[in-house]
Amino acid sequence: MENSNAKTITACLGLFSALIGVTLHLLLKALSGAFAVMARLGDQDLFKHGLPIFVGLAIFFSCQFNSKFNTWAEEVIVEIKKVVFPSRKDTVAMTVSVIVMVLISSLIISLMDWASGLGINSLMR
Repeated sequence: MENSNAKTITACLGLFSALIGVTLHLLLKALSGAFAVMARLGDQDLFKHGLPIFVGLAIFFSCQFNSKFNTWAEEVIVEIKKVVFPSRKDTVAMTVSVIVMVLISSLIISLMDWASGLGINSLMR
């Protein structure tokens, strides 16, 4: 594995593990407000802070030192390097066409809403 790819994989895996830890922390915090058992466990610092850190580190180390994961990540980087992004001109043209289509769609939906509102109001009288 190339050194630059190894650093990229490690950085991405570290970020992913940190996000998992934060997500687990927030999930435990939300569940402690809903369930009494979780509230009792949530009062313990080891459970509230230690479990998300442990899970994040476990995910990081289990993936970092797994040869199958590293091979897969290396293949992903190779495939991503093959991606050809559109030019600025193409991106602007596609963005403008999407905005125009959204405006046309919103106009059509607004007109249908207005017409159905008139119809329902006339039936209600």
